[in-house]
Amino acid sequence: MSVMNPGTKYGRVGDIEMKNRRWPSAKITKAPVWCSVDLRDGNQALVNPMGVDTKLAFFDLLVKVGFKEIEVGFPAASDTEFEFMRRLIEEKRIPEDVTVQVLCQAREALVKKTLEAIKGAPHAIFHLYNSTSPAQRKYTFNKSKEEIKQIAIEGIKCIKSCLTDEERKNIRIEYSPESFSHTEIDYAVEVCDAVMKEWGATKDNKIIFNLPTTVECYTPNVYADAIEYFADHISDREAVIISTHCHNDRGTGVASAELALLAGADRTEGCLFGNGERTGNLDIVNVALNMYAQGIDPELDFRDIQGIGEKYTEYTGMEIFPRTPYVGELVFTAFSGSHQDAIRKGMAARTKMEKNALWDVPYLYIDPHDIGRQYEGIIRINSQSGKGGAAYILENDYGLILPKAMHPALGKVVQAEADRAQRELQTKEIYDIFEKQWFGKKDNIQILDLSETHVESKKDDEDLETTLCRGVIVWKGQQFIIGEKGNGPLDAFAAALGSTPAPKFSVTAFHEHSIGTGTNTSAIAYVQLTCEDGNEYWGVGKSTSVGRAGIAAIVSALNQI
Repeated sequence: MSVMNPGTKYGRVGDIEMKNRRWPSAKITKAPVWCSVDLRDGNQALVNPMGVDTKLAFFDLLVKVGFKEIEVGFPAASDTEFEFMRRLIEEKRIPEDVTVQVLCQAREALVKKTLEAIKGAPHAIFHLYNSTSPAQRKYTFNKSKEEIKQIAIEGIKCIKSCLTDEERKNIRIEYSPESFSHTEIDYAVEVCDAVMKEWGATKDNKIIFNLPTTVECYTPNVYADAIEYFADHISDREAVIISTHCHNDRGTGVASAELALLAGADRTEGCLFGNGERTGNLDIVNVALNMYAQGIDPELDFRDIQGIGEKYTEYTGMEIFPRTPYVGELVFTAFSGSHQDAIRKGMAARTKMEKNALWDVPYLYIDPHDIGRQYEGIIRINSQSGKGGAAYILENDYGLILPKAMHPALGKVVQAEADRAQRELQTKEIYDIFEKQWFGKKDNIQILDLSETHVESKKDDEDLETTLCRGVIVWKGQQFIIGEKGNGPLDAFAAALGSTPAPKFSVTAFHEHSIGTGTNTSAIAYVQLTCEDGNEYWGVGKSTSVGRAGIAAIVSALNQI
């Protein structure tokens, strides 16, 4: 028997009988009308609500992002909310193309106070609401369906009675049957039809019906059914803008909003980064950038997502979870070795493509640069990381292009250090580990003195170039004078070591590249030595001369033994 047994305490919510539903085959092709509710719904969910000056700064941020409709508060609820609304208007802070929205319960005194607050606004949406669900009718209001519907109607009548014909031109109506997600769908349509009729909505003077998941109880597909059903059954669809306001009690607010758009919703309310009551409102950033990643212009500007996130935290006091899509600290970070390797290869391939080539880098849903994120943070190293991640950091941050065959040796050393540290390793630490392992080891061999002589000769009328190598080395504390010739500095030095106790080896791989520019250019050489016992060792050398870099790489490899 299950330890957690819901028994008869819980039941399935809100199945809607529908045939031939259309939304499953629909596609999102354009951005909805966005409405930010950060300054109202988001603000009332804060432990310490924002003051007027902070709300003014937040309003400016929302305008900069591109919101054309912004719910600024509940002016009848407090002096702070009222003052904020008046300052927006009197200080002419509202751009001509932005509409402010205010929330109000369907109660006469509150309606009049709210209309007083928005007097003089260039454009405003009066958002009226009353709760319509069975539980609210039963427990909160102790009223019948008809009485609840009448509350909504009376609220609209009150608004109309307080407005002149001229004032009405600048004010639109939004009505929310609060707790829509718990309300019988046909009753929700009935109430909205009555509100629409009372206001006199037309095709040219549309009313907004906001259909909230006040408490998210539907699965997203059922919410989509509810939106499509509402659109099909409201008496005059052309006179209506269908708006969503998704909360996140089930953790599926984004999915609900997206499926609602498929089902015919025209407008989306939400907050930056999902702030809101209980488990939060819809995260508008998430939905907008999901559209962007599908090639759809979201009509909001998130090119500096980190800067927006920092302002959000400053204004609200809310931290952004590190795994929050698009903005979280770790969302463009890979710790897994296989992920790191795939990202590194994908990023390297893109350097040879057109700038706007189709994005298909493994594990990166969008290009971080598009939203102001940086590639430097893509790969980070801990004990779960593989060889590719460390190699990417050395290449991307320090210009060291290690041959692929050397990656396992690097990964082994870095992973051992991460295991020892039991934490993430920073970029500089990765380089320090590399430098210590391949540039800093001197346990076996050191060069005390070395010179090269290049000799030209002929054999069978063919020009030959021979390098003579002479020097003094120390092998495990014992000094040796060496000298030999070869077809180049690397070959001559390797041959000269044959007279010392150093193990016999052959150079089985050699790679080199330049690093730096101008007079600061150096050569980096990577060699793989295969000893007589079959063991292989990698070494790295750096010098202004390719030949000397190769010699230094041999010394580095012998110091790995």
